[in-house]
Amino acid sequence: MRVDVQGLTVRYGNTTAVDDMSFSLSGNKIYGLLGRNGSGKTSLMSALAGYRRPSGTVQLDGVPVFENAAAMRKVCLVRHTADAADKGDKVSHVLEYGAAWRDTWDNDYALGLAELFKIGLKTKVGALSLGQRSALGVVIGLASRSPLTMLDESHLGMDTPTRYAFYDALLSDFMAHPRTIVISTHLIEELASLLEEVLIIDSGRLVLQEEADLLRSRGTEVIGNATEVDEFTAGLTVLGQKTLGRTKAAMVYGSLDDERLVRARQLGLELGPIALQDLFVHLTEPVGGLR
Repeated sequence: MRVDVQGLTVRYGNTTAVDDMSFSLSGNKIYGLLGRNGSGKTSLMSALAGYRRPSGTVQLDGVPVFENAAAMRKVCLVRHTADAADKGDKVSHVLEYGAAWRDTWDNDYALGLAELFKIGLKTKVGALSLGQRSALGVVIGLASRSPLTMLDESHLGMDTPTRYAFYDALLSDFMAHPRTIVISTHLIEELASLLEEVLIIDSGRLVLQEEADLLRSRGTEVIGNATEVDEFTAGLTVLGQKTLGRTKAAMVYGSLDDERLVRARQLGLELGPIALQDLFVHLTEPVGGLR
């Protein structure tokens, strides 16, 4: 499913959550939606799901999603937990609702995921732990097989082993059933290997949209004697630096040409990649970020 957003603005009273945002998602990728708390991630996803009348346009495969039942049936948005489920409902009933609402629902897969995450089908939603409710949300999201599936921090309540089981299940099912998946997360490095493209938003605005591998290639850690590191990084965009005795490590943003790479070898400097999470932190710094 292709997603096209043009001039999207979302306001709550005097607060602007999404500020004149425009972008397109070509589809059949796993996208990472990254942003600090209050950056507008949830408001953006709600608009993509058709939950809010947009100021601007939100189109899925060329048609508006808002008040379009046919388009909305192709979208699944799962927030922190399975918040659409009534706490008095049994898990089995929640899965039945999913099957009734979504033509693409795979019930056998849903049951297999419930077993994987140890969610009792006869258990009432209100009796589930936070981790189990988060896992139930993930079950709904993955088993829906919706052409546009959005997971808004839906894995945060899980413990580490369960999160890793979710990552494995997500990748395996995406490979077997490609679709457009958008994940918002603060656990960037845990999910980094799954993300094909990244959107970073801050204060309701799109900071950048880029393929994850290309974004990683734009950051380099430079380690060596402090004097040589300072010489090498002069004129470059330095995101941060640390010094220990005579050794210095600096993070720089921007591609290094062949001349720079040769100079690094001449100076005896060690060059290495920067983690996606470090790039995100510096790209969204209130002061000194790359805006």
